[in-house]
Amino acid sequence: MALVTLDWMTQDAERLAQCNHDHPLSVLGPQQLEDGRWVVRIWMPDADRVVLLKAGGEQELQNPHHPWIFEAELGNDPGCSYRLRVERGGITHEQHDPYAFRHEWMGAMDRHLFAEGNHHHIWKRMGAHPHQQDGIAGVQFCLWAPSARSVSVIGDCNNWDGRHLPMQQRIGGIWELFVPGLGVGAHYKYEIHTQEGHCYEKADPYGFQHEVRPKQASLVADLDQFEWSDDNWLKARDGRNPLEQPISVYEMHMGSWMHGSWDEPFIEADGTARPQVPAADLKPGARLLTYKELADRVIPYVKARGFTHIELMPMAEHPFDGSWGYQVTGFYAPTSRFGPLDEFRAFVDRCHAEGIGIILDWVPGHFPKDAHGLAFFDGSHLYEHSDPRIGEHKEWGTLIFNYSRNEVRNFLVSNLIFWFEEFHIDGIRVDAVASMLYRDYLRPDGEWIANEHGGRENLEAVRFMQQANSVLFHYFPGALSIAEESTTWPLVTMPTSMGGLGFNLKWNMGWMHDMLDYFELDHWFRQFHQNNITFSIWYHHTENFMLALSHDEVVHGKSHLLHKMPGSDELKFANVRALLAYMWTHPGKKTIFMGMEFGQRGEWNVWGDLEWDKLQHKEHQGLVNLVDDLNAFYKSEPALWRNDFDHYGFQWIDCDDTNHSVVSFMRRDEKEGNWVVVICNFTPVSHGNYRIGVPVEGFYTEVFNSDSSRYGGSNQGNLGGKFADDWGMHGYGQSLELCLPPLTVLVFKHDATKKKDTAIHEVAALSG
Repeated sequence: MALVTLDWMTQDAERLAQCNHDHPLSVLGPQQLEDGRWVVRIWMPDADRVVLLKAGGEQELQNPHHPWIFEAELGNDPGCSYRLRVERGGITHEQHDPYAFRHEWMGAMDRHLFAEGNHHHIWKRMGAHPHQQDGIAGVQFCLWAPSARSVSVIGDCNNWDGRHLPMQQRIGGIWELFVPGLGVGAHYKYEIHTQEGHCYEKADPYGFQHEVRPKQASLVADLDQFEWSDDNWLKARDGRNPLEQPISVYEMHMGSWMHGSWDEPFIEADGTARPQVPAADLKPGARLLTYKELADRVIPYVKARGFTHIELMPMAEHPFDGSWGYQVTGFYAPTSRFGPLDEFRAFVDRCHAEGIGIILDWVPGHFPKDAHGLAFFDGSHLYEHSDPRIGEHKEWGTLIFNYSRNEVRNFLVSNLIFWFEEFHIDGIRVDAVASMLYRDYLRPDGEWIANEHGGRENLEAVRFMQQANSVLFHYFPGALSIAEESTTWPLVTMPTSMGGLGFNLKWNMGWMHDMLDYFELDHWFRQFHQNNITFSIWYHHTENFMLALSHDEVVHGKSHLLHKMPGSDELKFANVRALLAYMWTHPGKKTIFMGMEFGQRGEWNVWGDLEWDKLQHKEHQGLVNLVDDLNAFYKSEPALWRNDFDHYGFQWIDCDDTNHSVVSFMRRDEKEGNWVVVICNFTPVSHGNYRIGVPVEGFYTEVFNSDSSRYGGSNQGNLGGKFADDWGMHGYGQSLELCLPPLTVLVFKHDATKKKDTAIHEVAALSG
């Protein structure tokens, strides 16, 4: 029976052909007619012939409205199980009809929560999901693009031709399409046509995996295949207060920690060589290691050093290595530079098995202008502010999220939960918090807009951070949320219920700058700058601080930690030992950047790798030994961490000896009543017969000495410890007379079991 040509259908066909149709399900697939019969319309650009295959047999389809619309009338609803035999350019294949699958993926509650910014698991709806509809396997696509005129799925499946798979627009600017026959690993993008007629190809904002740079396509990935083995770790983590635990963090950049040789590719389990990812154009013959290789090398190394956590610089997908990962295009995808996402999961799982937590750098403050990314996503300023005075970081060449838009806030808050839930991370460090807090950040007068009260504070960003932290700790009470915040903004680490930003740790940038300024001084001048090493205690209890010596301090002409120090090589190493030992005994959690643990000499270079050859030299190995022992001692002594943020946890003995550049203090543990005495000599001159006050009589064991020969020091000290003398000093009734080696930190612990008369007899026996 010949089909009647319908004018409206011809018009719809032309809109489809011009990629200008937003409701393809209204005309394609099974459609019921007024007389109760059905018509099936198949959209098949460039096809020569299409045959409908169903239980009742085969039926040739006709083209009454357009050469690319094939249709036939049927007596009943064919459902979605029918197949199509398609002939195109001399090639024949069979497939299901995408437009036979009409189920609405985003339900009313999903749309409601997303619209108000409270869908904490929106990634389970948005993006590309391997899925079955009515027993037919395929991929469900879902995208938010409210200003688009039309959206199509493009990929290998349709030769990247946007005419083939137009998506259906739903309520709230949501676009959906189920594509049967697609599976994990399929490459895809979205072709977005704007109201103005422009065409953009965009990677999936919610894509879980992307091609290796410089390619830009998203890949269909399955989040449900990996089997975790860290349940006990997660339960223990969320059952305790992390601030009452020792935290010592090894910050690293995966792509520059260590490289592999191009001549030695990674061999898969089946014996084939994995395609290699070059490390850098300027380093021919080097490749990036895989997640599996990094797990085999990084985890044992970090465990041997005694760190409690690894902090990874941003692992979300990014196109440009030189951004260090801080210009993200794939917020929901671990970078594919090192392998597929499940291998990153395996890395985290293995860390937990070895007692190591994972912290990720998280970048909700800005995003790059790359054409395939979030910028001007649907022909409008969807994710960013339209006014560059509030929506752009000109110095960084990046755009700022519009935190006032519910769906954008939802994108970010859900992204935070995503990394914890899907990748089992233990903490985040939020980059450049100050850039979010202030509207005039790096902007001259006239190039920023005041808030509704006339102030410089970015109130929308404040509310976003409060929401993010509140939601995070609701789901993961044992998590770490660390702010890199360099200003005096108040209450950064106070709960949101008390008006704070809700982080539980803040990088102490003031301490970092004061320390580095001090240690870069010639030793003689340090007597005039004692305040640099003592000032942090005056404000330490205003926030929960983490002491950090980060990547920012060893790049861009700043030199590495070792070469910041004055004097000869011997003095440089002694200064580094003193700085690290002071850092580990100072209140606050700890973070150092890779390479500091062995005395990297050259500046960090994102395209290079660390100077591992330095470990052949004893002075560098001595630093490694120091870090190993500092971490072991730190974790074993609760006085150094349990009361980090209480006034009780720290007590000066003497901070005023500027002539000798010496400070002394106690660290105390209120729960168990333990305490230690710390004395720091920051000059290259040893001090004999140096006396400090102590609170009780008895023997004080020298439990740590950074001048030990094991660390490359001169091995001076106090022969294992000293008895206190009945000689009042520094407000205490007792005192110790000590030898202070040069550029050294000493730690003493009171031993109530050791009596002076017993010790005299022991010495006499040894002498005899």
